[in-house]
Amino acid sequence: MRRGSTWLRTCAALAAAALLSVAPGRAAEPAAPYVMKLSTATLRDSQNQWMKIFAAAVEHDSKGRIKVELYTASQLGTTPRQIESTQFGAIQGIVLPPEFLVGVDQRFEILSASGLFTSVQQANRVISDPEFKKAFLALGANKGLLGVSVFISAPTSVLTRKPVRHLADFKGLKLRVLASSFEEEEVRRLGATPVALSLGDVMPALQQGTIDGTLAAITTFTPLKYYDAAKYLTETGHYYVFSVTELSKKWFDTLPADLQAIVLRDADQAGQEVVPWQVNFLAQERKVWTEHGGELIYLPPNEQAEMMRRLSTVGEDLTKDKPASHAMYQLLLAAVKRAG
Repeated sequence: MRRGSTWLRTCAALAAAALLSVAPGRAAEPAAPYVMKLSTATLRDSQNQWMKIFAAAVEHDSKGRIKVELYTASQLGTTPRQIESTQFGAIQGIVLPPEFLVGVDQRFEILSASGLFTSVQQANRVISDPEFKKAFLALGANKGLLGVSVFISAPTSVLTRKPVRHLADFKGLKLRVLASSFEEEEVRRLGATPVALSLGDVMPALQQGTIDGTLAAITTFTPLKYYDAAKYLTETGHYYVFSVTELSKKWFDTLPADLQAIVLRDADQAGQEVVPWQVNFLAQERKVWTEHGGELIYLPPNEQAEMMRRLSTVGEDLTKDKPASHAMYQLLLAAVKRAG
C-alpha cells in the first residue's frame, strides 16, 4: 500500500511538471543571435565607419537577433585569407577595395579606370546608379560572395620615400598596387614598376626599401601612420578608391527572410550615410598628414593634364578584348554620363 501511494505521488509530480512546461504564457528560451563577424584590413577610415553604421543599424533593426563583431587592421589575417574565410563562411563579411577581388572575378577591377571621377560627390552618384550598382554587386555570386554595398573612399594618392613633383619623377620607381591589371598598366604608363602587395605587407616593404612607394588614399595612410615610413604624398586623383562589402552567401542563406531584408536594407543605407562623414574625414586627414611632417604634393597643371591623357584610355584598352569586362566598363561609362 505504501509503495502504491509513493508511485502515485511521483506520477502526479511528473504530470504537474509537464503541465508547467507547456503552460500558456510561459516564456520560451530566447534563440541565440546570429553572429556576424565583419573584417577589414584598415583602421579608422571609411571602411571602419561603414562597419560601425551598419552594425548599429542591424543590431537595432533585428532587435538583437543579429550580433555584429568588428575586426579591423587585418586582425583576422591577410586580405586573401579574409576573402577565402568569407567565401567559406568562417567570416560573415569583409569590407575592402574591390580590386582585391580580381581573383574571384576580373570585373571587380573596373572602378580602377582612370579619368572618370571628379569629386567624392560625383563618384558617389556614379556608384549609386541603380543599373550599375545592381550589376557590380552581383559579381562573385557564383563564388560564395554576396555584394551588399559599394561606397566611396577617396581620390588616389601616391605615397613615396622620395618626392614626386613631376611626371618624370615616377620613372623607375617600384610602386605597390592592388593586384588590378588596370592599376598595373597605369603605373607602367607613368614609367614605374607595379608591385602587388596586401596592405599588411606595405609598411615593412617601405621601411626596408623593397618598394619606393604605394598607391592608395590618404585616408588609409594617415590612420596607419605611414608618415613614419614615407613623407611624400602626391595627390594624383587619376582614379578613385572605393570599397565594397561582400557577405558570405553561405551564412546569408541561413538567415530567415526578414533578417535578410534587414541586412540588405541597412547595408545599402550605410553606404549613403558614410559619404558626408568621409568628406569631412578626407579634409581632416590632409591636415593630420602635414601636422606629422608629411608633405602634400600636386603635379603642375600641364603635367597633371598629360598624366590624365596617358591614363584615360586604360579602361577601354584593357577591356576591349574581354567581352564581360567590356560590358561592365560600358555600364560604368553610362553611369558616369547619367551622373553628370
